[in-house]
Amino acid sequence: MSMKGRFPIRRTLQYLGQGDVVFKDSVKVMTVNYNTHGELGEGARKFVFFNIPQIQYKNPWVQIMMFKNMTPTPFLRFYLDSGEQVLVDVETKSNKEIMEHIKKILGKSEKVCVASGHHTKEWLHWEDAEGMVPPTFSLKLLQELAVNV
Repeated sequence: MSMKGRFPIRRTLQYLGQGDVVFKDSVKVMTVNYNTHGELGEGARKFVFFNIPQIQYKNPWVQIMMFKNMTPTPFLRFYLDSGEQVLVDVETKSNKEIMEHIKKILGKSEKVCVASGHHTKEWLHWEDAEGMVPPTFSLKLLQELAVNV
């Protein structure tokens, strides 16, 4: 990946792999409500800028939605597969405090991550027998595969 564009370091695998929050399997959707201005939402803005890419990388099965300037105070809301919602107030918290808090309440424990293989950087990136990564199939490749079947 080229190091072009704004803040390219956030797109490197090394940076993305440093995130340590792996959500429990029950977490399906995460919404982030924050404001682009104001002192009380500074931690939420830094959380979105620095930590959301890491969370997306480590939790590809979780849908993450951002809502800007739609609320007086910043908060996170998690939707679980049981239908429950978990609301987390992040006003006046730093991005590190936010990460620690969500890891504590909704993250998998270190034991579970080690047992399931989520502690390695390779757990997310896999290839089939032919060396292809299915999530990156293109339309042309799918057509070629259909012809060969």
